[in-house]
Amino acid sequence: MRKPLELYIHIPFCAKKCGYCDFLSGPAPVDTQRRYVEQLMEEIACQSFHYPGYRVTSVFLGGGTPSVLEPKQLLGILDQVRGHFRLTEDAEVTMEVNPGTVTMEKLQACREGGINRISIGLQSSDDGELKVLGRIHTYDEFLKTFQRVRQAGFSNVSVDLMSALPGQTLASWKTTLKNVTMLKPEHISAYSLMIEEGTPFYHRYHDHPELLPNEQEEREMYYLTKQYLHGLGFERYEISNYAKPGYECRHNTGYWTGVEYLGLGLGASSYIQGFRFRNEPDLGTYCQIAMAGPDADERLHKEIVRLTHKEMMEEFMFLGLRLMRGVSGQEFERRFGVRMGDVYGEVLAKLLKNRLIVIEEPYVRLSEFGIDISNYVLSEFLL
Repeated sequence: MRKPLELYIHIPFCAKKCGYCDFLSGPAPVDTQRRYVEQLMEEIACQSFHYPGYRVTSVFLGGGTPSVLEPKQLLGILDQVRGHFRLTEDAEVTMEVNPGTVTMEKLQACREGGINRISIGLQSSDDGELKVLGRIHTYDEFLKTFQRVRQAGFSNVSVDLMSALPGQTLASWKTTLKNVTMLKPEHISAYSLMIEEGTPFYHRYHDHPELLPNEQEEREMYYLTKQYLHGLGFERYEISNYAKPGYECRHNTGYWTGVEYLGLGLGASSYIQGFRFRNEPDLGTYCQIAMAGPDADERLHKEIVRLTHKEMMEEFMFLGLRLMRGVSGQEFERRFGVRMGDVYGEVLAKLLKNRLIVIEEPYVRLSEFGIDISNYVLSEFLL
C-alpha cells in the first residue's frame, strides 16, 4: 500500500510585506513571479520521481500570498501536481488567500482546478488594528472576498485571526470574533501575535512591551476565544485551531501526527523518511538550479538532518500533544518499539501529579491547565 504524503507548495510573493511577518516572502515584479512559477513547475516534475511509493493526501499552497498569481499560473501548478503525483480522490487542497487579491474568475478557476479549501488571512475586523499590522486590506474588503469565495462554491473556508495586537482590547477582540463567526466559516485559526526578531515589529515593540496588551490581557483574550467559539459549535482540535465537526485541517493534522511531507518551492521544508531538509532560500539561486540535472538535489536541498530515534520520540510527543486528543501510547509503541511509560514514565508521573496532563488509555493529553502553560509542559518531553 502506498504511504501517505503531504505537499506544501510555497509561493513567496505578496502585495506588501506586513510588519510582523518573518516568512520567506515579499513583493516581486511580474517577470520574477513568472520565472519562479516556471522553475517551481520544473521542480514538481523532477522531484516526483523520488516518490513513486506515495499517495498525496493533502496539498497546501502557502506563502506569501498564493492568490497574487494569475489563474493560469495557479492552474498550471495544480495540473503539474496532478500530472506527476498520485493524489487520493478525497485529497484536501488548500490555498491561502488575502482579501483584495482574488476575483470571481480566479476563484472559479481555482475551484475547477481542484482547490477545495480556502484559508483567508483576515487577522482583525478592526481597520485601525489592520493598519497597525501593515495589512493592505480593510475589513470591508475581507467581507467582499469572503462573499466571492462562497459564491464561487467553496464550502470549506478557514479564517486566520490574530490577538494581542498593539492597541487591541478585549472588547475589540470580541468584536472580531463576533463579526467573523456571523459569517459561519467552517474553520478558524486564532493565534497570538509573536514578535519575531528581524521584523519591523521587533524593532518597534521588543523594547516597548507597554505598547502591547499585557500578559493578563492576552490571557483574557485567549480564554474568551476558547469560550466564545465553543459556544458557537466550534471544536478546538489543536491549541490554536477550531473547526466545525468534520472540518479540521487535515494537512496540519498530518504535520502534528508525523505524516511525511514534501516542501516544494523557495525555502520550503520537508520531512521524509526521518530526514529533515529545506530548499534553497535565495530566490536568484533557486531559479538558476537545473532541476533535471545530476546535482539538482545537492543544489536544491539544504540543512539536511537525519533525526535520531530519540529526536523522533521527542517530536512525536511535543507535536502530538498540541492536539486536544493528545498522543496514543499504542501508536508510540508501534512506531518506536518501546512503551511510552518506559521512556517517559517519570515525566508522565510528574505532570500527572501536577495536573498538567490527563491519561485516558490509550491517550495522553494536556489538561486545561497544561494547555495554558503548554510551552513548559512540552519542553519536559525533551530527552
